[in-house]
Amino acid sequence: MPIISNSTYGRPPRHLFNGHLETIIPSIFRKIEGVTYKRERIATPDGDFLDLDWARNESRKLLIISHGLEGSSERHYAKGLAKLFNQHGFDALAWNNRTCSGEMNLQPIMYHHGASYDLNTVFEHAEAAGVYDEYYLAGISMGGAQTLKFLGEKGTDLNSKIKKAAVYSTPCNLTDSAATLSFKGNGFYRKRFLSKLKLKMQLKGEQFPGLVDLDLLQRVQDFDTFDTHFTAKLHGFKDAADFYQAVSADNWMKHIQIPTLIINALNDPLIHDRCYPIKLAEQSHHIFLEMPKRGGHTGFLVKGQEFTWAEMRFLEFLNS
Repeated sequence: MPIISNSTYGRPPRHLFNGHLETIIPSIFRKIEGVTYKRERIATPDGDFLDLDWARNESRKLLIISHGLEGSSERHYAKGLAKLFNQHGFDALAWNNRTCSGEMNLQPIMYHHGASYDLNTVFEHAEAAGVYDEYYLAGISMGGAQTLKFLGEKGTDLNSKIKKAAVYSTPCNLTDSAATLSFKGNGFYRKRFLSKLKLKMQLKGEQFPGLVDLDLLQRVQDFDTFDTHFTAKLHGFKDAADFYQAVSADNWMKHIQIPTLIINALNDPLIHDRCYPIKLAEQSHHIFLEMPKRGGHTGFLVKGQEFTWAEMRFLEFLNS
């Protein structure tokens, strides 16, 4: 235990008949109206900044939302959670990883799946205000990995005000997740992520001349090359393999000490094999693993509903 063997997610709308459509259609077309953020910029310990987007309603409970790769607080899944939890008596804070708020960051690093240090900065800033009695963490995709790593790193030293956490579509093992981007049929995701990341790396190279090989950058067509020569180099790792292994959330997940829900759909095209931590969940008293047959990657749409099943499941788990 605790593996949740009978997931309550049934099936998506009929027109979303495979994992790719369940992933792509919400990503492109889903919109959440009625969320008005108030932005706050905070300093990081290394002289950089993070942009925080708040959706407040004078609550003493705060949901901290961590977004996915090349996402932001503006993504449908972040706004969906903010709106739903606001409606049920929570404040919400959707923070933006470095370079993800619309402005290039100041340091020669950027962000990555293991950047739990920035989540820690966000939490410490919120806690320093003395407003909240309880905190709840929510992570989506990469943000889920950052959340799990943060919780595991803290272990028994985690602030007692952090009560529960929930993540979905999360690459618990980064090596196995990164491998999916070379799978046949996943070219759409590879090209989309690479084009966005290459543009940011171009800007970073112009910001710090000589930092990266801009000629090589233009020729990169796969993630192993990109992460070896750019992500790993910027962040102090030997190569892509070293980076994936070193920052992977499952290095720390066994140390998690609060109730934590992991939802990973079995038809998610961007997670694989060790991203479903079955053995760990069987041995843990704190990790609850739910593996719906359907849902895709950050999908989980429900016909006729504004909120996804994953968002409503988060509310059920975190608010119980």
